Order: sequence, then C-alpha cells, then structure tokens
Amino acid sequence: MYQIGWFSTGRGPGSRALLTAVQDGIRQGDIEARISFVFCSRDPGEAPGSDLFHDLVRSYGIPLIHFSSQRFAPERRRASRPEWRLEYDREVMLRLEGLPSDISVLAGYMLVVGSEMCQRYDMLNLHPAAPQGPAGTWQEVIWKLIETGADTAGAMIHLVTPELDKGPPVTYCSFSIRGEPFDTHWKEIEGLSLSQVKSRQGEDNPLFKLIRHHGQVRELPLITATVKAFSRGEVRVQKGRVTDAAGAPISARDLSPQIDREVRRRGLL
Repeated sequence: MYQIGWFSTGRGPGSRALLTAVQDGIRQGDIEARISFVFCSRDPGEAPGSDLFHDLVRSYGIPLIHFSSQRFAPERRRASRPEWRLEYDREVMLRLEGLPSDISVLAGYMLVVGSEMCQRYDMLNLHPAAPQGPAGTWQEVIWKLIETGADTAGAMIHLVTPELDKGPPVTYCSFSIRGEPFDTHWKEIEGLSLSQVKSRQGEDNPLFKLIRHHGQVRELPLITATVKAFSRGEVRVQKGRVTDAAGAPISARDLSPQIDREVRRRGLL
C-alpha cells in the first residue's frame, strides 16, 4: 500500500483540518494509501494547539513522533540558523528511521527543511499562493497581495527544496480577489498604506479575512486531490522531477475548475 509521511507543527485548526481531510479520503477509499507516521515539531505541553493536534493523531491510531524545535539547542539556533537546521533535521531523521513513506506531506510545518532531509525524503509542501506568487507564511502572503494590489490569489502543492517555497509546483489553484464582495473591501483601504491597515485593524481587516477564507477552503480539496493522484500512481517524483505514470516530466496541474466545483458542492463559499 502507498505510504504517506506527514509533517506538521500542529499550531492551529488549519493543521488539524488538513490531516482530517486526507484521513477522511483514506477511510472513504478515495485515497488509496495510509498515513504511516505523523511528525510534529512540538512536544506535548508546549502549546494548546499542538496538544490538540497530538490528540487528533492518536485518535486515528497513526504513529506520532514529536521533537520540539523550540527546545532544541536554542543558543545555536540564534547563532547559526543553517547549521542549527542541519542538526535538527538529522535528529528528526534518526527518530523516523524504519518508518516508511513513498511521499511525505508538509502541512502546517513551520520550519524550512534542509538539504539532507530533502535528499532523504520526497516531500510535498502546501503553500498559500499560486506559482509565482509571494513566499512566506499565509499571513505574509496575504499582506503582500494587499500591498501590491493583486488581482488573484491561490494555493499550490510543490516539491520541497532547501530554497523556501521555490520547489517545482505539482498542482495549484487560483481565484480572483476582484469583483464583489472583494471590491467593497478594496475600496475601504484606498489611500491607506500597508502599515496603516496593519496598525488600525491588523488581521481583523475584512479584506485580509476574506482572502484568507477563500484560500483556506480551497486548501483542503487541493491537498486531497494531489495526494489522491500520487496514491494512484498518476503523478510521481523521480530524481527531483514531477513525472506522470510513465516517467515523463509534466508541468504543474491547474486544478482551479475542479477545486471550485468541490468548494461549491460543499457549500463552503
């Protein structure tokens, strides 16, 4: 059976929802695979959100491995982040020895993965922007979209490389952030600088929240559709390239129409 490794920091409800979406797909037979392990970069008792994530993993009967990144050599983390990252990754890989995975998924994993781990595992990352979109956390992405007056937003699944959010895209979806109800909120911030918007409302800004909502409801069907394709052998990773079942290189799949249909079917927007 196809084996999936799962990496997450488990900070909040989004991390739990992503794991639940894939586990539900497996239970329903839509994804022909099993999650062979979950790795969490937080230990029990470190944060309420990650404790809930640990509880969820255990409720599914999935082996859980945890190792706190915050508590690992904090003095070396401050002094030399690249060296610290390599040391941390090596400790993680020691803890994962013997646990199988055909593909690993980073879903809410708040660490940059180093070169050695990228070589050890074929890894996919969920990023809250379409190809060529902003890098960074979902908050950083949305602020950059607002700052630049962007017309579209999106999400993608890409191969993990040591360069942050720059690995080859596998699948993606995009959506317009113009027209109603977006235009009303764009007008509300006309003439304001980004710093003014942040200082007055922060993440409670209606445009910020609306972009986040539209992106978040698409992340679940995007990740399940992608994992499904891998589990059925339709998409593979070979020597750092995305290929079809025959091993021929393929471009990223634009799943926007499929994702939009699924979002509408579920009544999420």
